[in-house]
Amino acid sequence: MESGRVGETDLPPRPWFPIRADSDASTLWYAVMRKKERGVFIGTLCIRHTSWHASLLEKGWEEVPVPEIGLETDAEASQ
Repeated sequence: MESGRVGETDLPPRPWFPIRADSDASTLWYAVMRKKERGVFIGTLCIRHTSWHASLLEKGWEEVPVPEIGLETDAEASQ
């Protein structure tokens, strides 16, 4: 929504998928996780420092660094 690509009631265009969380979700409490499967990244949101978070890390998932969360710039997309 912050990028202007979708409104508050729209779904993001493909290949994006909405990550749903509390309206006050922040990366202090939540971790955006990703894992590469069959050449594409899959992702999920989990609460930090829980058994689910630890389980994902053990299974090869990684936290997405906060600066990487968001949209690519045109320069990044062309690389």
